[in-house]
Amino acid sequence: QVRLVESGGGLVQPGGSLRLSCAVSGSIRTINDMGWFRRAPGAPENERELVATIVSTGLTNYQDSVKGRFTISRDNAQNTVSLQMNHLTPEDTAVYYCTALLRFDGSGWNRYWGQGTQVTVSS
Repeated sequence: QVRLVESGGGLVQPGGSLRLSCAVSGSIRTINDMGWFRRAPGAPENERELVATIVSTGLTNYQDSVKGRFTISRDNAQNTVSLQMNHLTPEDTAVYYCTALLRFDGSGWNRYWGQGTQVTVSS
């Protein structure tokens, strides 16, 4: 069984910083990409937008609105992914979800999600 456990969300003032972390556990063979999506307040559950992703080689991809402010990183040995968020604005307020594309021994690739962590940017 795979578990993705996020931590680090909370309330921060505009211009502030937060660091999100996600630990992936289970009998995993290989993790391909890891990343973060978010769902804005009032948005349906299936409307999650990509924030940032990182593949096993370290190649990253960011949503335009977070480029230069957010930095994604991963530790392949620990199966963790982090998102450093700086210069936060109220528009960054959302539930942030960790995700990983992975496979077990003898299985195909499947995407898994964490439960989500709330980030609120407000004065």
